[in-house]
Amino acid sequence: MKSSNTYIDLFSGCGGLSLGLHNAGWKGVFAIEKSEDAFETLKHNLIKKKKHFDWPDWLEQKHHDVNKVIENYAENLKELRHKIDLVAGGPPCQGFSMAGRREENDSRNDLINSYIKFIDLVRPKLIFFENVKGFTLGFKKNEEKGKAYSKYVLEELEALGYTVRGELINFSEYGIPQKRTRFILVGLRKDFVEEKQNVDKETFFQKIKESKEEFLINKKLRINPTLENAISDLLQSNGEVESETPNFKAGVYGQISSNYQKYVRKHIRQNSRVDSHRFVKHTTSISTRFQIALNEKLSSSEYRERFKLKKSSTKILEKDKPTPTITTLPDDYIHYCEPRIMTVREYARIQSFPDNFHFKGKYTTGGKRRTKEVPRYSQIGNAIPPLFGEQAGLVLKSLMQ
Repeated sequence: MKSSNTYIDLFSGCGGLSLGLHNAGWKGVFAIEKSEDAFETLKHNLIKKKKHFDWPDWLEQKHHDVNKVIENYAENLKELRHKIDLVAGGPPCQGFSMAGRREENDSRNDLINSYIKFIDLVRPKLIFFENVKGFTLGFKKNEEKGKAYSKYVLEELEALGYTVRGELINFSEYGIPQKRTRFILVGLRKDFVEEKQNVDKETFFQKIKESKEEFLINKKLRINPTLENAISDLLQSNGEVESETPNFKAGVYGQISSNYQKYVRKHIRQNSRVDSHRFVKHTTSISTRFQIALNEKLSSSEYRERFKLKKSSTKILEKDKPTPTITTLPDDYIHYCEPRIMTVREYARIQSFPDNFHFKGKYTTGGKRRTKEVPRYSQIGNAIPPLFGEQAGLVLKSLMQ
């Protein structure tokens, strides 16, 4: 295995961060993701299409639970110790999320300890960890329990011999058409810091802020793209074709009208089908309600009040701004000029996935199946935007040199 620029993607989801790291010139070793649906998307795009991973023989190329990997392959992981440059990715965030119920006893919070165990076994030179903003806030019960998980992780990683720093970063300042603030943590193994001399725990955050403008200019992208910049070529009014799902209609491409659209459609041939651009079938009463909101230019709060909606999260999107943070629930967002919710492809655009990245699995799911299945909307809502992943990857690569 080559020792330069190798990484393992932990809690990889559908591969947003891996795609970004691939575009920045990193080489994947393997990815750990529990969801079969999300892993299927990653496998299709980054293993079958791109041959991006040097996957080891001892690990089956499928979805895995991180605890089972630690339990069954601890010796194999120890053999990788000091041979891997980067462990990237952060544990699922639902237990910490401000958009959810923020439950301290949410079993998913225990994955923090699995993460630390994994780092202890592999001891990479660098750690890149992403989580929701709520990760930096304590659960307010008593002083000890109220300690933020971010502080706990920092202390545990310091104890393993890493110099660590965490900061909140708003992705809309990095070319993503979405106000999405995330907790980013970067750790450097202390012997690696000593060897590099000019690198410390501040370096990553300084460099990513300093380099974002040049990075985006080189790609002919804006620092703060709007929703219209991102999706105005995907309107339903462009026309419809049969979807890959029976009884549903899908959208077709319109004219490119921004550099962002040019960027995401770069590898798409003329007259290609748009992947995952299936329109939801709304009832007449819902479509009418949406149309009234658009005609009367209602704000989100006026819309909720007018139609006596209990759901406080429903938002009418604005074309000349980045979107609010998109969640895994597409019903929360109404299109800025058409009486409908967003399609999977529009969701993907908001997260900066290129159009040649194809999504696998169901479009949506409901009820008890939500705990088992990760449909396309959820895969995207949970992802790290590849455009930010690429910027992070370039800065992490510069720390290696």
